[in-house]
Amino acid sequence: MATRKTDADTEEPSVDDLGYEQARDELVAVVRTLEQGGLDLDASLTLWERGEALARRCEEHLEGARRRIETALGDVDADTDSDIVDDDDDGDLGD
Repeated sequence: MATRKTDADTEEPSVDDLGYEQARDELVAVVRTLEQGGLDLDASLTLWERGEALARRCEEHLEGARRRIETALGDVDADTDSDIVDDDDDGDLGD
């Protein structure tokens, strides 16, 4: 039964510990290496798996950034809505 190499076995930093820029830069290098070719099948597959993990990590970072932006925009919208003053007596907001 073959054992699977982990990040520790290859002395690469764990993908989970990488920031967005680090994961993106390493992913670019992985793609470049795979595109150049010349690797044996096992090395190519190992590199491909690392690239997949890096791409997932980048997506996690981007999704976290999206949530933070949406939260911030939601906070701004809530503050803006509470600042609207109805100067009319008819109950309509600004109409």
